[in-house]
Amino acid sequence: MRALRLSVWLLASSAFAGEVVALPEGRFAPLFGLDVGQTAFPVGAFGLDVRPVSRGEFAEFLAAAPQWAKAKAPRALVDDGYLASFSSKQPKVPVTQVSYFAARAYCEWKGGRLPTTLEWEYAAAADETRKDASREADFAKRILDWYGKPNRADDLEQPGSPRNVYGVEALHGLIWEWTDDFNALFVSGDNRQDGDSNSKFMCGAGATGSARREDYAAFMRYGMRSSLTPRSTLPRLGFRCAYAARRTP
Repeated sequence: MRALRLSVWLLASSAFAGEVVALPEGRFAPLFGLDVGQTAFPVGAFGLDVRPVSRGEFAEFLAAAPQWAKAKAPRALVDDGYLASFSSKQPKVPVTQVSYFAARAYCEWKGGRLPTTLEWEYAAAADETRKDASREADFAKRILDWYGKPNRADDLEQPGSPRNVYGVEALHGLIWEWTDDFNALFVSGDNRQDGDSNSKFMCGAGATGSARREDYAAFMRYGMRSSLTPRSTLPRLGFRCAYAARRTP
């Protein structure tokens, strides 16, 4: 039987290519989506960028795919704020003001994809020593403290949350991040009546422990995602990529 290689590897296709860490398969209970009696979703093993995509990395993408340059990107795929403050300076700073379409195109160019919301929340629930600290009061307070800090122009130079037990960092306290199914909560009554699998995101049993103070940070993330359209670009909105898990022979 082939075993997952749970390690950090480097993508060699770019001078700015960053670290990617392999996350093991597991189970996770997100804030929304569980059916009555369901305690968690299975999460398959996957790779994830250690840090958000940087300006330097995105500049390489623009050189290879000039159709995504600020002046050339189709207006149907980006709004007026797309790359409004993008600069070649500070190449290690996370790129922001990138639409969902542009973020997805970058990840495909890099050989990956955007993480699902479940994968992102699974990774973000870990702290430095615990795989799931999402319901722990001390961890919740730290996240809320990060989220509550006023935003300043130089904040993007900060490290963000420290590397967690999986080896991923800056999931909190730096920027918001796109997920592949960021708008999965937008489900109509017709979807539910038709038996659409996404209907559970809007059913009354969708929230797990929603009255807990520890869930407030997750509410903030889901609320932010629900405010977006695929064309949206924000000064604090960036992304990182996910990848198929590597396997050893």
